[in-house]
Amino acid sequence: MRGIAYAIAALAAVIIMMAVAKMPPNAAQPTNEVASAATETVSTEVMADEGTLTLAVPEMHCSVSCYPRVKELLENTEAVETVELAAQKEEGIIDNRQVIVHYKPGFDVGQALTALEQEGFSKSDVVH
Repeated sequence: MRGIAYAIAALAAVIIMMAVAKMPPNAAQPTNEVASAATETVSTEVMADEGTLTLAVPEMHCSVSCYPRVKELLENTEAVETVELAAQKEEGIIDNRQVIVHYKPGFDVGQALTALEQEGFSKSDVVH
């Protein structure tokens, strides 16, 4: 009987963790006008040559759900070849919330940042 209770508790914990991981950022948090202005500045930047670009994605907390969403979203953006997670101190734990985007000519930085924002990664920005 006790084993059944533990199994139900473990299942409930997994469901709660999955729900928390998929929750959008808290809408009641104050917005950062400086980050918004930086995004607007970059939004018209279309890359003429191929290259790499590092994006900070502060809301990317886990390697199981968040990073795969960011990777898929960016790789489905026009002119993106690949996206990789920046180096981390420990495998499986995201302590450096940055991704490296390998792009072809015509990559629109603003379009990528807007797509991230619409997916819930609103504070994303280019690392200079």
